[in-house]
Amino acid sequence: MFLTNKLPLVPILAIFAVTVKNTNAYVATNPITYLRPSTTQVDLPARSSKTVTLKVSKLSFTPSQKTSEIGKVKASITKIGMMAYIASMCIALPVTLFPISILHKARVISKTRKEKTSLLTGQFCSRWLMRIIPFAKVHVLKEDEDCHDGDSKALADVPAIWVCNHTSMLDIFVLLATDKKLRGKKKRPIKIIYWKELEKNPVTGLLFKMCGFFPVEMEDNGNGQANQYKKSSFKKLLRGIKEAFEEGFDIGILPEGQLNPCPEQGLQPVFPGAYTLAKISKRPIRMMGLHGLHKLWHGDENIGMTVTGRQVKVRAYPFGRKFENADEFVESFESVVGHFGAKGEDHPEWKQMLLNVETGTKAEEATM
Repeated sequence: MFLTNKLPLVPILAIFAVTVKNTNAYVATNPITYLRPSTTQVDLPARSSKTVTLKVSKLSFTPSQKTSEIGKVKASITKIGMMAYIASMCIALPVTLFPISILHKARVISKTRKEKTSLLTGQFCSRWLMRIIPFAKVHVLKEDEDCHDGDSKALADVPAIWVCNHTSMLDIFVLLATDKKLRGKKKRPIKIIYWKELEKNPVTGLLFKMCGFFPVEMEDNGNGQANQYKKSSFKKLLRGIKEAFEEGFDIGILPEGQLNPCPEQGLQPVFPGAYTLAKISKRPIRMMGLHGLHKLWHGDENIGMTVTGRQVKVRAYPFGRKFENADEFVESFESVVGHFGAKGEDHPEWKQMLLNVETGTKAEEATM
């Protein structure tokens, strides 16, 4: 167990070393069930039969990742700040989550209360440590001016499947830190689907389990490859998702399923697992985008923590949508989130892509 008073220096440094060095566990992350709906059986992972790729010719990409946007001195200071932030999280999370664990084991609080409180605690630690150690300049883009407050409140009341691109080992901490601004004060708590092997990392493992996130058991067979799942793991996942919706949670998925080594060139192959879960649960899909985190901690191990920039943008799109099929979801995600991830700005036609053009209504209205 973690101590709440005096934490020995050696264990802390050991945890920090594991967190920094354990990049393989993150790079191979594939936390999505790439399954299609079936009326007779549960099929194991398959990509969309028609993978729509983002047209590179339409994007003005940044130079090579090795081309730094900041000077060497500033890059070194930024790297030191980032490492200090990670080390601080290694201390803050165990210390703050330990009392919650004790209360739950003593049956003072319920499992749902433990999970929601742990999520709030993780968000609080991520947010305040990022303010105390501002190694990155994070811009949270507000909802479009055409989305009124009434629409925002309505969106918050509708359970949804959230999807986001995956650019860096820092993604989870930045999303936690910015969630209050990103999804709004009226947001529903969220549970994320992740690869069970990530539990080998002591910090993320503790946080994920305390928050009740969903682990998926599968083989580590490389990036971009179809994954081999344990059927029992998937069945447990479906039961957990149904229960999570009933308890007031949203679900989060990374459709690329792994870290993107070249986000400035668009997305990795996108898998349709989010569409499958949305269709099974009859929930709309909502999109988020990350840009610039790879310039702090890159998904390519050859670049790693070579800092080349500190400008980060985070975006949550205000419209949810129920897609007609997997290909439609894949195309929209690649166009909207892929464009934002590469350029740090919205696709010119993102509204049309996230609205039900045929009916002229937002997807969440159909759920009422």
